[in-house]
Amino acid sequence: MAKPSKVSAVAELTDKFRGSSAAVVTEYRGLSMAQLTTLRRALGAGTTYTVAKNTLVKRAAQDAGVEGLDELLIGPTAIAFVEGEPVDAAKALRDFAKDNKALVIKGGFMDGRPLSVDEVTRIADLDSREVVLAKIAGAMKGNLSKAAALFNAPASQVARLAAALVEKRTAEEAPAAAEAPADAPAES
Repeated sequence: MAKPSKVSAVAELTDKFRGSSAAVVTEYRGLSMAQLTTLRRALGAGTTYTVAKNTLVKRAAQDAGVEGLDELLIGPTAIAFVEGEPVDAAKALRDFAKDNKALVIKGGFMDGRPLSVDEVTRIADLDSREVVLAKIAGAMKGNLSKAAALFNAPASQVARLAAALVEKRTAEEAPAAAEAPADAPAES
């Protein structure tokens, strides 16, 4: 019979698997509590970094319908459960692992399938959602400016044409007035 504490731990992990958009499995051997705290802060509010026993994680993953993580669950394991944007969490883990060689990214899980270390790294290399939205907004603004210039061009061309015609008529009338006969009586 399972202990109530283990049953509740499995239930909590199962809920985290079901509620997360992605999970990244890491090995934390050699990290101090201060370093783990720094990592948790770097991950932000949308990511929960949980240290758990491999047997409990395996059972929770099975209950949540997550497959392909069993080979990653060897040694001391901690999982980053990402509720928000996976790119931000992957970047934080990658950057922390560069500075702290004790943190090893083993792989992960996203969109119903397991991820390799290379795939987690590629996710970390992507632009964040905010950056992509800013790029799209900039492109749309540029296209709208081009469209406004195109729509405005015919009106400005007509205005320039009208000004040129007025200038041409004025120029044609001035020599014609100067060529008027000199013997014509001047009006007073």
